[in-house]
Amino acid sequence: MGVTADPSFEPVTEVTADNRARITLGRLGVRGADRFLVSRRPTGELLLTPMASIPQRELLVWENKQVRESLLRGLADVAHGRISARDDLLDS
Repeated sequence: MGVTADPSFEPVTEVTADNRARITLGRLGVRGADRFLVSRRPTGELLLTPMASIPQRELLVWENKQVRESLLRGLADVAHGRISARDDLLDS
């Protein structure tokens, strides 16, 4: 097996593209619905970065530190029983 240009990468296996230029990664633990960002270096090396898609309405949580911290505080309050039952304000 060859050596990569980046020493932080460890060669794992060698694969051959099929006649439609596809390679299979199932032996490496990749499942059918997994998503990846594919990056290419000028040397031809490909880097697969695992990705997760989220609904756009949830993106605010990841982009806004204050919203994220508030949400995490609320989840911690629930986990520690610091939340009491109350009427749903949206039902009035």
